[in-house]
Amino acid sequence: LYKAIKRCIRKRELPDQWLLPPTRILSISMALSRTTVLKSYELLLLEKLILSKVGSGNRVNFVGLEPPNKFPKKKDFKSSDYPEISQKGQSYLKNISLINRLPGNDVAFRPGLPPLDVFPVNQWKKLLNAYWRHVKSSGLSYAPSTGLRELKKSISKYLNVSRNLKCQADQIVIVSGSLQSLYLIANTLINKSDAVILENPVFPNVHSVFKSSEAHLIPANLDKEGIQLSTLDKPEHKNPKLIHVTPSNHYPTGVKMSLSRRQELLTWASTHNALIIENDYEHEVANLANPIPTIFSLDNESRTIYMGTFNRLLHPSIRLGYMIVPNYLIGVVEALQEHSHRFISPSIQIVMNQFIERNYLYKHLEKSIAVAQERYKLFIREFEIHCTSMMIKPKSFSSFHVVALFKNEVSVAHEKDVIKRLKERNITAFSLSKCYITDSKKQGLILGYAAVRTAVMLRKIKSMSEVI
Repeated sequence: LYKAIKRCIRKRELPDQWLLPPTRILSISMALSRTTVLKSYELLLLEKLILSKVGSGNRVNFVGLEPPNKFPKKKDFKSSDYPEISQKGQSYLKNISLINRLPGNDVAFRPGLPPLDVFPVNQWKKLLNAYWRHVKSSGLSYAPSTGLRELKKSISKYLNVSRNLKCQADQIVIVSGSLQSLYLIANTLINKSDAVILENPVFPNVHSVFKSSEAHLIPANLDKEGIQLSTLDKPEHKNPKLIHVTPSNHYPTGVKMSLSRRQELLTWASTHNALIIENDYEHEVANLANPIPTIFSLDNESRTIYMGTFNRLLHPSIRLGYMIVPNYLIGVVEALQEHSHRFISPSIQIVMNQFIERNYLYKHLEKSIAVAQERYKLFIREFEIHCTSMMIKPKSFSSFHVVALFKNEVSVAHEKDVIKRLKERNITAFSLSKCYITDSKKQGLILGYAAVRTAVMLRKIKSMSEVI
């Protein structure tokens, strides 16, 4: 037994710090006397191959071991010796760099984060503990792929009260976030070369999904009222299947689509037999004053797919969002869910339902927005003092992020270098130029301030100014 365990440790077949089984359990499972097992462990301890700590058991110890023998090298094979990757797989692999997915836990100044430190952790914990105290064994089985009905009803009521948006609970699909919604929509509707209209600039993640789906992308510029429909009346723009817009708060510029433009968009979509994806990015933040009806609520022809997420309101790790789809798409979307993501964890859905029903969501949003407004004022003031070679537009609070433009013209390479050097200082910034579909780009930084505490913000802005 001693030699067998010693051999396993030296060959690294047991990991470093691996907890060995107690002597009593090992003796029973191997039909050996406990004295034999104790003696084996004592020999391993003498050679310091394991370490023993009272109350913590015996753990594998790699300290002092000779370097491991190299694993036998496997024969090299050419890619042609394996099945070919699908065209769609190659397309998604090719465009993965478009997605904003920077590693690391740095919250300064990562866009897409709400004030994480004000999330009511204890309230959520109590709701979650209550769920596990009362859950029945049947609740541990499979859940409906489009989401639990009680949560869908709560979301329907919430949207009715907060946005005057009326929909049936059956139209709501519970997802892990906006990216999954886009993936489902693309696979539901898009064939190769189908036309999709995207705002320019646009979420890089939106760009990536539809480009990877091999759609024909049509960029549409914006003015102060939102997407410019007049630029789309060209022969090559006929019959697009989808138009993706962020009307409440355009990402990344913050432009809010006017009521008249929303009505024009609905008329345009009807004329061209297209569907509208209303990605209602940060609706609660952007519509504090002078709220405008959603495109979905103005739509009389069921041409709008409405997308929302709790990830940007509560915290990204919750992985919970929703979309409202026209009735004729529900069956297809459900089938795609069944074949892929299956369903979102029922425990998270039930807790979220309770979070809405007990009015915790409304109270949390009020607090988050109030905290974000204070941090916004501080960020703008300090940024303008220290980062004088850049400017922020617009200067009114409407989002959890800001766009900082270089005052002097710079190259895309310069922008990338600034972002790289900021990352070396544990500061995250997203690229503005990466948001453009066309070759004509603006250079700048997209900075999220809402999750950054005051003391950290002051220190990080000074550090950022040195790089800029």
